[in-house]
Amino acid sequence: MNLIELTDFSAPELDVYARLTEAQLLNRHNLKEGLFIAESPKVIDRALNAGCVPVSILVEKSHLRGESLEVILRCGDIPVYTAHFDVLTQLTGYQLTRGMLCAMRRPALPSVEEVLKNARRVAVLEDVMNPTNLGAIFRSAAALGMDAVLLTPACSNPLYRRSCRVSMGTVFQVPWTYLDENWLETLRGLGFKTCAMALRDDSYSVDDPELRRVEKLAVVLGTEGDGLADNTIAGCDYTVKIPMYHGVDSLNVAAASAVAFWELRPR
Repeated sequence: MNLIELTDFSAPELDVYARLTEAQLLNRHNLKEGLFIAESPKVIDRALNAGCVPVSILVEKSHLRGESLEVILRCGDIPVYTAHFDVLTQLTGYQLTRGMLCAMRRPALPSVEEVLKNARRVAVLEDVMNPTNLGAIFRSAAALGMDAVLLTPACSNPLYRRSCRVSMGTVFQVPWTYLDENWLETLRGLGFKTCAMALRDDSYSVDDPELRRVEKLAVVLGTEGDGLADNTIAGCDYTVKIPMYHGVDSLNVAAASAVAFWELRPR
């Protein structure tokens, strides 16, 4: 184990964990050199299982054992930075990490065709920008039978720290990639029917048996607050709503995704 103890929060080795923004980690000008931060042994383990390449690890000294040690030993001869709790608590949100962070290379994104090969149910996210919602949607997609997640370019990145953490690492288990602006035509060309999740009176109910019988279905969810764009709804094959009660006007997009994924899963 290449163990390196740090005693100063300003140490340059901590820059990737403490001082680089998500945009700097993403490195849009050179995506091959882009990084992301995985938090907690479980999330790091799932990233390793998906083939992600670790660059360095930051672990609290008291966590150099058990599950954390097993993950470290999987990572080969990379720097393992360690420090006492009082140093690491200066990291924003560190107490949520369960003692361990790992900087990893961003994997190359697959094509839409690769992601959708053999898929029957997929989630399409239009401009979902909140990383917490994005992570929660991925977790629901993994748990409730979605074969893939597709994102429009304005969506938040699934490998942002908060998305990874909230998803419990399922961003490494569910295939995903970004769409281009002609994504409705792309899905149609690949044999998918599209259903827009929107609260409109002329909608199918989410539990309509007709929807369950569709062979290949894309469940389209919109941005926080405004929901789906009107032209997206008009371009989809179905408009689908989750019936509301007690005067509630809508669900958060992450909660709505869980209901839709469960009801529309293939039978």
